Amino acid sequence: MSRSPVAFVRISLLASLLSCLICTPSWSQASPPATLKSTSSASPHKPLTSAQRKAHYQKVGKKIDELLSDTEAARGFWGISVVSLATGQTIYEQNADKLFTPASNVKLFTTAAALATLGPDYRYHTTVETSGALDNHGRLTGDLILVGRGDPNLSGRVLPYFQKTARTTPPLKMLEDLADQVVQKGLKTVDGDIVGDDTFYAFERYGEGWSQDDLMWEDGAPASALTLNDNVIFINVLPGSTIGDRALIKFDPDSTYYEVDNRITTVAAGSGPRKVSMDRQVGSHKLMLWGTVPLDDPGNSEALAIDDPADFAAQIFRSMLEKRGVTISGKQRVNHFYLASLASPVVTAVLPKGSTPDAEPASKGGGPDLPIAPKPVEPQRTVLASRDSGPLSDDLRVINKISQNLHAELTLRLLGHEKGAAPTLDASLEVLKRVLASAGIAPEEYVFYDGSGLSREDLATPRAVVKLLRFADSPNTAASWRQAFRSTLPVAGEDGSLANRMKGSFAQGHVWAKTGTLGHVNALSGYAETASGEPLAFSIICNNHKLTGKGAVKIMDQIVEAIVDDSVRAAPGRKAPGRNTTRN
Repeated sequence: MSRSPVAFVRISLLASLLSCLICTPSWSQASPPATLKSTSSASPHKPLTSAQRKAHYQKVGKKIDELLSDTEAARGFWGISVVSLATGQTIYEQNADKLFTPASNVKLFTTAAALATLGPDYRYHTTVETSGALDNHGRLTGDLILVGRGDPNLSGRVLPYFQKTARTTPPLKMLEDLADQVVQKGLKTVDGDIVGDDTFYAFERYGEGWSQDDLMWEDGAPASALTLNDNVIFINVLPGSTIGDRALIKFDPDSTYYEVDNRITTVAAGSGPRKVSMDRQVGSHKLMLWGTVPLDDPGNSEALAIDDPADFAAQIFRSMLEKRGVTISGKQRVNHFYLASLASPVVTAVLPKGSTPDAEPASKGGGPDLPIAPKPVEPQRTVLASRDSGPLSDDLRVINKISQNLHAELTLRLLGHEKGAAPTLDASLEVLKRVLASAGIAPEEYVFYDGSGLSREDLATPRAVVKLLRFADSPNTAASWRQAFRSTLPVAGEDGSLANRMKGSFAQGHVWAKTGTLGHVNALSGYAETASGEPLAFSIICNNHKLTGKGAVKIMDQIVEAIVDDSVRAAPGRKAPGRNTTRN
């Protein structure tokens, strides 16, 4: 579970790239227009004739075949589906009905289902409660309970997302506000425990098929209804004062949650890049660090996942109260909702008409429906402090723009709590299955084990992805949320995970798409507008390749650039609008 020095440096470089200030379309902070509007200053061509369109489609096919005939590219398994949203005509397909590991393209399904079932204006509610009594002397007889209900943004993140992730306030400011509310009620003494309660969702921290290598880091942070600061602690590694000193380790937020074994040594200035490795075993609070850091090194920050978020929240909340003069006689503890505590199960859904049961559990995709137990009833308590989140649409933008895994997992679980029979992963996946059935996606076209795409067992066909995109763009099926969904997607060359891709080509500002990346897996799916103004939906997925990350991305970008460049009527020697043949 250690991270290599190369990976440590690579993540730092990636973070720097994503934090660059990039131009963004005028509707980035609000809902986009009803149609895919170009953000380029160049005027698009007039619509093509049917003959010109046919010629363009043929040219696209030849270009894609040429790109994929490259020796290294051909070793991989490619799936592509491109469809005109204006006519419904298929422009290009390759292995479109085959199952692929979609990586973070799963987030398209999760976020679309959330908008379809809950709407863009759903809000989370976090409270501090007690079943005891607060007397006139400020003494609380009973436990003080911090109750999480799935809010992913109890953190310093600035919302709504604009151009890049910004954190301008302390990471625990919102929890500080709750502590202030409680003290303002007159609380001085707690004759009971401080409890972190995340029973709004079942205690299922990780998705099936997640790699253990991810669980230590931000990408694999555990899901919990009581989430603080994305369930991570930022660790800063700085050189010591002199050569031979141990490196200086700082945590943000400051916490004793981890027991640190620091073996990082400060070495001479100019002796090369830092070489730092870290290791934490699953379920352990012991963090081991080793390696070297030069005396002139500026330092580096890394996000380490919290093992039990509710426990961490209870610890931090107790500390906040004690700093405000509150005396606490009890301990800190957690209240989880374990699957073993479920009552007798009941069937909650039926298969879509015409589908065929098989051996695969229904919650994962096709097959007979799982028995799901009723959700537990929240106990009656007195609320001493509360906080409501911003609209759900704000967080869905974070999920898709920067590919935030934890938030996608929390959103999936929300489906089960609000629209399913239980706050469990199985119930949540049942709700997702019903939404996909309404989109015309058959159970055999996908298998999902999580909401983020981190699972290596997730599967989907490119055609299923395009069906979802068409469903989410339809004024008939998605009239109240299609604009919100489209605004969650990264814009080519401008923001999110596409900020530095397709820059300088016509695709910049004309492609809205979700990226996906795992080892030997890359994906890119979303919407595009051609030079002639034709709106498209597309999905490109490559599995089992040995291309470098940049190599796979380059091919995908070239495919998309070929798709949108339908300026067949340009005069000889004239470039397509906004086109620049020099690639970054």
